[in-house]
Amino acid sequence: MIRAAIVGLGRWGRNLVTASHGHERLKIVRAVEPAIETARGFCAQHHLELTGDLDAVLGDGTIGAVLLATPHSLHPAQVIACATARKQIFCEKPLALHRADAGRMFLACREAGVTLAVGHNRRFWPSMRALRDIVASGQLGTILHVEGHNSNENSQKVVAGWRLSPEESPGGGLTGAGLHVLDAFVSVLGPVRRVYAQLNSREAGPPPIDTALMTLDFVNGVTGTLATVRATPLYWRVHVLGTQGSAEVLDELTMVVRKTGGEPQRTTYPAIDVLRAELSAFADAIENKAPFPVPEADVLATLSAFEAALQSMTSGVPVTCHGA
Repeated sequence: MIRAAIVGLGRWGRNLVTASHGHERLKIVRAVEPAIETARGFCAQHHLELTGDLDAVLGDGTIGAVLLATPHSLHPAQVIACATARKQIFCEKPLALHRADAGRMFLACREAGVTLAVGHNRRFWPSMRALRDIVASGQLGTILHVEGHNSNENSQKVVAGWRLSPEESPGGGLTGAGLHVLDAFVSVLGPVRRVYAQLNSREAGPPPIDTALMTLDFVNGVTGTLATVRATPLYWRVHVLGTQGSAEVLDELTMVVRKTGGEPQRTTYPAIDVLRAELSAFADAIENKAPFPVPEADVLATLSAFEAALQSMTSGVPVTCHGA
């Protein structure tokens, strides 16, 4: 059994704890939360030993893994500290906002011989797995274009915290929501060569009313568009278009395939516990059963495109991605 600690007991950290209940290979037994009083009840309910100090966990020889559900600005120091202590690491997205920071974290983990798993959970959606499979199969012919959208009503529901901070969440909804789509693009089509992006702020708020959009040129010649609106109800779409057909993911379980001369084919896949699947993949990586299905190269490619988008929003011109 992999004994683990969770760092950060906000909404998402608590979701990870809940998803881990009864897991046959990974058990969260300790928690780190600076706002101790707000976490006492939750930790008592879930039988977690609570501390406000990460160092206390890093010095605990019975803890083999650390799950970080903290603001991205804390990730570089926390990941490197965990790696130095030889702890296996699961870190929620975004790993960082700068490719160079992410590169330093991966290097530290590689040198320490520990896993660094980045929590892009939508890779585990059954529909997104099916999309990657159909593109790889060649059924859609030569891929020409991809369209993506992710909106989630955050700015209407969240009036404080990291999501509304220009430093912690730059680019409007691009950090909190758009990165999910950008990672989905990279997982299907590979790295991005060049980005042009715009942020249109209608009201500064709170709540902020804005839209963010990107046009992308991929290294393999595919073009793409991505948009996110923080104030509109939850909506997800990734649509890949090729010379022989298209495939469109509409949510966690639904994909629509269209081919010339035929009726659209809508498939609804069986539901799974996505966060539990993600934790199982982390356990597989720790136990050397399988690599974690978010490779370092993909994380760095996504952050290269993200950085280019932020630069383009400021400069008003297209920006070439790092290493493209």
